Amino acid sequence: MPTPREEREALERVMIGPYGVLAEQSRGRLRPEEPGEIRTCFQRDADRIIHCKSFRRLKHKTQVFLQPEGDHYRTRLTHTLEVTRLARTVARALRLNEDLAEAIALGHDVGHTPFGHAGERALNRIYPGGFKHYEQSLRVVDVVEKDGEGLNLCYETRMGILNHTHGAPDDTREATVVRLCDRIAYINHDLDDSIRAGILTDGDVPERVRLDCGTRNSQRINAFVLDLVANSRSGEIRLSPRMQETFELFHRFMFSDVYTNPKAKREENKVEGILEKLYGYYTQHAELLPDELREIAEREGIGRAVTDYISGMTDNYAMEKFGEIFIPFAWTVK
Repeated sequence: MPTPREEREALERVMIGPYGVLAEQSRGRLRPEEPGEIRTCFQRDADRIIHCKSFRRLKHKTQVFLQPEGDHYRTRLTHTLEVTRLARTVARALRLNEDLAEAIALGHDVGHTPFGHAGERALNRIYPGGFKHYEQSLRVVDVVEKDGEGLNLCYETRMGILNHTHGAPDDTREATVVRLCDRIAYINHDLDDSIRAGILTDGDVPERVRLDCGTRNSQRINAFVLDLVANSRSGEIRLSPRMQETFELFHRFMFSDVYTNPKAKREENKVEGILEKLYGYYTQHAELLPDELREIAEREGIGRAVTDYISGMTDNYAMEKFGEIFIPFAWTVK
């Protein structure tokens, strides 16, 4: 009698179209494993990511606004969940492998720094080897997680995570779907958050974006997703030329009016000082690093281990450690 996994793999041969990746045809893991009885390899990847510590920490990492007042602003975790749902929707509509798209989407930002892209820019300047969050996301699932063992994910999941920002010539269609859904998600929810924060109003949105995509967050996302699905059935995952131009206009508007807005970014000039101080302190005090990171320090150098440590911190934890180390506390004589 076939196992549930084997039944699912047989079903994939029927449900997944010619451009999707079948789980049974995966290029495999870094370390070979016996297949599970219930889940396909891509289902196992998604579960490994969602249960890992780096994924849980995303709930306390900045998406765009540093320390906003209010409960409804996106975090790196809610961004990840929004990307995941969009990617599954598009993958299903195009008869691609939903489980692979889900695994890539869940893991794409697990290497992101505290304090959003301000933290990424700071670490890129501080660490001599340079820092890119997409490279760190792959490093997290390969090296850092599970006490230094890594999650041992499938090749397709790993490469989708690595290339989610810029893409690669040999991307799977599922990886391309995640990359485009990441972009669709962040410009729309960042606009939504910007209006909530009073940085923008609905009337500030370019007329063409309102004309092509609507005036509400749900309408804008739906317009992009519908266009993406309608124009990707031939196997090339893409927006229509018209909607691609609208997206690029939308992105330029967000960059000029939000991502570089002095009001939205006024606290970010403090980020580099915090991370630089932490980096300098821990490179001089390797004994204070967690055990698995001390092992990385022995193999790859103290700078690499400290970068892994700092990039994994949440916003609050980074500020807490900075306060403990560099800010004097009141004391009394008894």
